[in-house]
Amino acid sequence: MVTNAASLGRSGVHDFILIRASAVILTCYTIFLVGFIAASAPLTYDIWHGLYSTLPMKVFTLLALVAVLIHAWIGVWQVLTDYVKCVSVRGVLQFVFVVAAFSYLAAGIVIVWGV
Repeated sequence: MVTNAASLGRSGVHDFILIRASAVILTCYTIFLVGFIAASAPLTYDIWHGLYSTLPMKVFTLLALVAVLIHAWIGVWQVLTDYVKCVSVRGVLQFVFVVAAFSYLAAGIVIVWGV
């Protein structure tokens, strides 16, 4: 079996499972938010603040953010591996994506836990 250090799950099966698990988490988060918006007729700042100030919502939001980053990393890695044949260009693009992803994660943590 061939493994690649750039692959998140280290194999196709693990990547497949991570993609599916992150998709389930993102689907649950989306359904919850759509249901919350539908159930809360007048959406105000106080209602949003009340929702996002609870610990379960903070954890759920960070879990969804991590799921987005895992999902995106595997997708970007697959696309870059398939379509960018120059190893140095692919490495630079992957590095830029990783820096952006960690920046988004750091910003998400600061924003969610700052509420």
